[in-house]
Amino acid sequence: MQPQNLMCMYAIVEIAGHQYKVQKDQQVYVNRLSGDEGSEVSFDRVLLTDDNGSIEVGAPAIEGIKVDAKIVSHLKADKVIVFKKKRRKGYRVKNGHRQAISLIEITGIGKGSAKKATPAKAEKKAEAPKKEQKNEVSENLVTRAEHRAEEQHLEVNVDKLLHDIGTATKAEAQDLKKINGIGPAYEEKLNVVGIYTYQQIANLKAADKKLLSELSGITVEKINSEEWVKQAKALLKEEN
Repeated sequence: MQPQNLMCMYAIVEIAGHQYKVQKDQQVYVNRLSGDEGSEVSFDRVLLTDDNGSIEVGAPAIEGIKVDAKIVSHLKADKVIVFKKKRRKGYRVKNGHRQAISLIEITGIGKGSAKKATPAKAEKKAEAPKKEQKNEVSENLVTRAEHRAEEQHLEVNVDKLLHDIGTATKAEAQDLKKINGIGPAYEEKLNVVGIYTYQQIANLKAADKKLLSELSGITVEKINSEEWVKQAKALLKEEN
């Protein structure tokens, strides 16, 4: 739709966040606008007009004045190369970017009433169905229940192991690192399970070794090959 009063020679107008100096019949590249090619748009953020030397400045925009335009085409700007480098770090990244833009033609400056243009926006992601949220909550509950069951299973195994080999407190702890094959890491694993003394290791039977392996990650092969039980018994004799 053509404006009713073409009274301005040129205008400063804000389009999609940028300011442009425009005149009638001028073609301008702007940031991508929503709307189809050939559709008419208008911009009401006119900041300044000059009508043959008669200048009017808005505060910030001039009321009642619009710039009417027609979308000629949608396209992409020339590629811009972005190169990043960090010295002495071997970091180099090279990327290209082509800005989405629109070509518009100014059809008039005045009191036009064409459709107001808005910058193109990305499509909103569809909300996930509530059913999926319920399924996710159910899965979380199942996972928590499994964790609780696993913790209870571990507690039962610890109790069974200590019932077979005997219990000890941290205050009664002996230096388990005297046994060849037990370093600080393995000693900590044994302490976590509740094994602090040579007597407890000396009491380990085949079934106890399997339980200890499940609880601490120390393999039965390591316990047998390095003869932990035999070494513990020898240390007990030395103490006596």
